[in-house]
Amino acid sequence: MLPPTSLERRLVLQSVLSAFATGSFLTGTAVFFTRIVGLSASQVGLGLSLSGLVVFALSVPAGRLADRIGARRLWLIASVLEALAYLAFPLARGFVMFAILMAVLGTIETAARSGRGAYWLVIFERETRVRGMAYMRSARNIGYTLGAGAGGFALAIGTRPAIIAVPLLTAFLLVINAVLISRMPDVRRTADAGPDVAVAGLAVEGVEAGPGQGGVPGLRNVGFVILGLANGVLGTNQILLNVVVPLWLVERTDAPHILLAWLFGTNTVMAVLLQVRAARGADTVTGCLRLTRWCAWSFVLSCLLIAVTHDTVGWVSIVLIWAGHVTITGAELWQSASAWGFLSELSDPARLGEYQGVFHLGWQAASIISPALFTWLAMEQGAAGWSVIAAIAVVAAAVSHPAARVAEARLQQEAAVVTV
Repeated sequence: MLPPTSLERRLVLQSVLSAFATGSFLTGTAVFFTRIVGLSASQVGLGLSLSGLVVFALSVPAGRLADRIGARRLWLIASVLEALAYLAFPLARGFVMFAILMAVLGTIETAARSGRGAYWLVIFERETRVRGMAYMRSARNIGYTLGAGAGGFALAIGTRPAIIAVPLLTAFLLVINAVLISRMPDVRRTADAGPDVAVAGLAVEGVEAGPGQGGVPGLRNVGFVILGLANGVLGTNQILLNVVVPLWLVERTDAPHILLAWLFGTNTVMAVLLQVRAARGADTVTGCLRLTRWCAWSFVLSCLLIAVTHDTVGWVSIVLIWAGHVTITGAELWQSASAWGFLSELSDPARLGEYQGVFHLGWQAASIISPALFTWLAMEQGAAGWSVIAAIAVVAAAVSHPAARVAEARLQQEAAVVTV
């Protein structure tokens, strides 16, 4: 359950705390914005969509900023600003202020993610990067679960002060989170384009190039851009888990609604216990492509299992939906692992933050399009719609293979030029 090195354990603690903070607020987001801010459900949805567009537009610039000012520094600054943003939520009134706050928060979270991702890539040795990221994701799932419990407790009380206390708790925890980040080993890039990683008082010379100098710009690495888009499509397993399957269960099956709690619980337990194991083999491009294929086949199996529950009854529906949820969780674990491996193996060392931003464009684009598309396909087209969703995943996995090899060849070509 615990990673072997002290650095990884420190990062696990930080991951649990930050996920606890944001998870507590996410649990009561809809209630807070409707009861405290005074918005309608459609206004909340519109504000969240606008925030998503801002995040999409700023993903690459935020990554470049991480390369310029340093990964840990950006991560720390963004974490402090994130805490301040949550302190402002109880003051929000009306749609305009809500939309501005969500756009600001989305900008800050994008910067924090870029800094955190680039920091992980630099601070871990290449052989342990994927394993380390897997531990971090398991830890974040634990934190989200704890946060959901805290947020649910506030919702159970239901009073206005209790609901307002949730973003204040989030801000408080994020301040502690910033303190933990400030005590992490620093990554200082030197004038000769090599970073010094200060770990336990020792300066360890790295091999990465200087911030944003030289290398292949992320958006010009066509194979990497396409790979990010394909991985983003496979990352829509989250849309199935959190949006489409719950709607399908409630409106198209006779399964009891309480099953939703067991589904989410199963997903969390699997993510905590199996993510590290699922990441094995993701330390090479070939291994990542193998996990991508497994992800796609899990996608297909899940769609087939859930599609037939429209015509089943009783325990048959319950078992099939649960099995479908297990298989789509498997797709989630393998997709996450392959994403870390691709970032580790195919990011230009001179532009780690930038490549983080480029790769995440795929998920952000998919998260804007897929909720409406997948919901329409499943709810309105039935089995045929589920077949289309499965086919989309298969196409994304197929495209990933040539895209990854093109991206790999582009970096090798650049490395050969630099060597000469």
